[in-house]
Amino acid sequence: MKKQIIKRSLWGFPLGITLGYIITIFISLGWANGYYVPCVPELISATGNEINAVILQTLLSGIIGTGFAASSVIWDIDNWSIVKQTGIYFSIISIIMLPIAYLAYWMEHSVRGFLIYFGIFVFIFAISWITMYVVGKSNVKKMNAKLFKTRDNC
Repeated sequence: MKKQIIKRSLWGFPLGITLGYIITIFISLGWANGYYVPCVPELISATGNEINAVILQTLLSGIIGTGFAASSVIWDIDNWSIVKQTGIYFSIISIIMLPIAYLAYWMEHSVRGFLIYFGIFVFIFAISWITMYVVGKSNVKKMNAKLFKTRDNC
């Protein structure tokens, strides 16, 4: 399992950076009136200039990617229930994501801002989890159908 964690972490860092940049492109397309906005103005103010803000946000995006990828090994632990896997995975990614979102000013620095961000985070997690669950359940049905078909032909 340690090898899997390391392997996934190595892929996770550049993937996190890539997704971070893709998100900034979509945000810029939607709200920046033809300009590219690499990060929020509050982060630029906090870091002193735009390049420092972009470097910090890039590193934080890589850390998020590493954390999500490394912790995905939880889904491979077959002797854990889906509830245990979900709870532990959600806890780990929350511990990674929420402080980084705060540091990068992706959330308003207030209780209200935290609660709104956390609510959006939970919503996205739930949609992703439900989608993966439905896909997984469908795949299991297909595999079982093939097994029964093979067994009946023997």
